[in-house]
Amino acid sequence: MAVRDSASLLVGLVVLLHTWRAWAAVEVNMKDKVEVNLGEKAQIPCLYTSDDGIGGLTIEWFYEKGLGVKKRFFQQAGLMKTVDNSTHFTERISVNHSNNTMMLTIRDVKLEDQLDYICAVKGLTDGSGEGRTKLRVFVKPEPPTIEGVQNGISVNEEVTSLVGSCEVKNGYPRPNITWYKDNMPLRINKNEVEVESTVTTQSSGLFSVKSELKKKIVKEDKDALFYCEVTYFVAGSTMMSETRQINVNVLYPSTAVKIWVESPKGKIKEGDSIELHCKGDGNNPSSLFLIKYLKGNANWENDTVLLENVTRQNSGVYECISTNTENFEDISNNTEVFVNYLDPAVVMPNNVMVMAKGNELKATCNALSSLQTKTAWFKNGQEVSEGHTLILKNVTFDTAGVYKCVVTVPEIEGMTTSSSLRVHVEGQPEIMETPLTVIETFDKTVELVCDVRGYPAPTITWIVSDGMVPDSDNHMTTTDYGTKSVVMVDVTSNATAVCNASNEHGTDMRTFNIKAKTKSNGFIIAVLIVCVLLLAILGSVLYFLYKKGKICGRAGKQDLTREKSSKDNIVVEMKSDNTEEAILLGVNGEKQPPNDQ
Repeated sequence: MAVRDSASLLVGLVVLLHTWRAWAAVEVNMKDKVEVNLGEKAQIPCLYTSDDGIGGLTIEWFYEKGLGVKKRFFQQAGLMKTVDNSTHFTERISVNHSNNTMMLTIRDVKLEDQLDYICAVKGLTDGSGEGRTKLRVFVKPEPPTIEGVQNGISVNEEVTSLVGSCEVKNGYPRPNITWYKDNMPLRINKNEVEVESTVTTQSSGLFSVKSELKKKIVKEDKDALFYCEVTYFVAGSTMMSETRQINVNVLYPSTAVKIWVESPKGKIKEGDSIELHCKGDGNNPSSLFLIKYLKGNANWENDTVLLENVTRQNSGVYECISTNTENFEDISNNTEVFVNYLDPAVVMPNNVMVMAKGNELKATCNALSSLQTKTAWFKNGQEVSEGHTLILKNVTFDTAGVYKCVVTVPEIEGMTTSSSLRVHVEGQPEIMETPLTVIETFDKTVELVCDVRGYPAPTITWIVSDGMVPDSDNHMTTTDYGTKSVVMVDVTSNATAVCNASNEHGTDMRTFNIKAKTKSNGFIIAVLIVCVLLLAILGSVLYFLYKKGKICGRAGKQDLTREKSSKDNIVVEMKSDNTEEAILLGVNGEKQPPNDQ
């Protein structure tokens, strides 16, 4: 019975001890992973539970490179801390304890710090426990670049052609590249869309990725935009970046051509330069173009033609022919060119028209043109009539002159022609009114003007009362309405000059009275008075300058003092800067004693 009780007691102690140890076992909790960007600070917490205080615990930190190989880099036994010096991050770590938490801090994280970190806690009475955290390090790559092929790609290629390449450098972990066409991702399809990627690991451990897109090009790709999307990872998130968009030079044959006049825009007139262009709707640099002038049987082996200084003879049909050099098939189209013209203006009657006073003038002006014209008549720059016909009734000498007919084409700027008609009105001479017929002059010569209307052009002669006959022939000109004479007459005394004008229809005359004037004595006296006043003003100015010491060439400071003596003598005191002696001089320059002042 005693033995049985003893056995029962022993079993109970064993069970109690086992239960106590289960309740008091060490527990360690750590995060599965901690993410940090290159160069930043990483913090890895280790949370533990234990009935033993910190003084009864041993805490160790390890890192694991792989294959289960662990290396310790930190130990804390009680309150004693030890940092191993043989690790690559010894100088960059610190471990702090607070409220059952051991915090491992790694400063300036390097790529080689990406390891598994193990926290092991061992108690004196309640056993041990450990946990681990994986540290992940991220590096943002450089912005991606894209390059398209420089040469054109033909739609007739039977295999896929290289469209372009994308590259992203120095990222970690490895970035991913996806190709897009017009905002839609391209799916790999054998013989249609192929993508080849190359991954390079740099000496720094960073990754660079290059991706090449090959595609079977079709005509619809001529307007497509291709670009790359790069996906990369940073601490706590996934980022994306896009390249610029590129276009492919797609080569495809033409199915139609067109020919047109590139310049001038609008209607063409004679004298213009015409630039003809021929182009197909394809994109094939090897295509051949030929422009033919069907009317003149002229050919130009080019896709552009320049015709300079064209005439109406250049009007006609021009044809463009495009030849595909791959299959030598021709396609063509044509356009009609019309060169507008405006012939020189013709005035009837021609050039000169002689009329009698009082009659009616009627003239016509016409110019043959391919377009509607507008006609106007001008005299002396002023418009006098509009339309092809000029009618002037009851003509006078004022009607005589040159009439200019101007024909324009309103639809085309600068398309104009003109012609002139000179009109003479017959009649006896009429001397036009002169502002002055009585002339007063102080000069020795005087200019006389005699302006005469009439046709035939009147002959002008001059007679002066003193018997002198001026040489009028050298000063006579023909005008639109008659003759004009300008003569110079010598004046020695009062005289009379007569202008005589004559033609086959009669005569007219005009008298000019010339009064010779002399300068009077009153004028001479007035001039003398003005001169005297000017001399007086000049004297006052000179005296003022003298008083101020501005003239006479004095050196140094001098004071001139004018005083009266008892004998009414004028005394001048002269002072020098170099002596205090005063010298008094009389009006005759004799030295005066000081008491005579």
